Amino acid sequence: MRSPLRRRARDPRLPVLPPEPVSREFGFERGRPIDRWYIERFLREHEGDVRGRVLEVAESTYTQWYGGGEVTGSDVLFAAAGDPNATIVGDLVSGDGIPEGAFDCFICTQTLQFIGDVAAAVAGTRRALAPGGVLLATLPGMSQVSRVDDAAWGDWWRFTARGAERLFAEVYGANNVEVRRHGNVQSAAAFLYGLAAEDLATADLERDDPDYHLLITVRAVRR
Repeated sequence: MRSPLRRRARDPRLPVLPPEPVSREFGFERGRPIDRWYIERFLREHEGDVRGRVLEVAESTYTQWYGGGEVTGSDVLFAAAGDPNATIVGDLVSGDGIPEGAFDCFICTQTLQFIGDVAAAVAGTRRALAPGGVLLATLPGMSQVSRVDDAAWGDWWRFTARGAERLFAEVYGANNVEVRRHGNVQSAAAFLYGLAAEDLATADLERDDPDYHLLITVRAVRR
């Protein structure tokens, strides 16, 4: 039996992978980060949920892009005082500062990985929603560490589709949660190397592979 520790000669047919990423800023310098391509596709598919009073984390960009004339109120949530965009300073874990049962839609993209008690934070998203309100959340499956956020809050988690289903079903009920995975080996590798969505063909981004969960999307309804 061949030892698993024995080094094998490199197959000359395989490419030599660069030892450093093209970008350490998620590809922002090159265009739209690849995870954002999947996030924005998800929000376009559910733009009908972006209505009434809407809460978004850190900025109101997606509320403006996808809400149209159906938005009657727009609030921005931030976890610490001092952010000029914030209309609400609050804590999803404790609920401090966040109105309960107030929002018809909560857009929570790429946020929960920075909260240590993620289960309590998911419960906090439900607590903020009015009955019938919809959470549109995204979670990283494969990603570099965000150094800025890691220094500020901690970069704690990465997710799989099954893990997200369990996490949200325990709070919202399984029948009220829709979870999807997005990505493939090519888009995942390109994202880790810091390429942008513009560096890939649309067909390369759209191709689905169940073994590569680059991004997880969640639509959850408070019944």
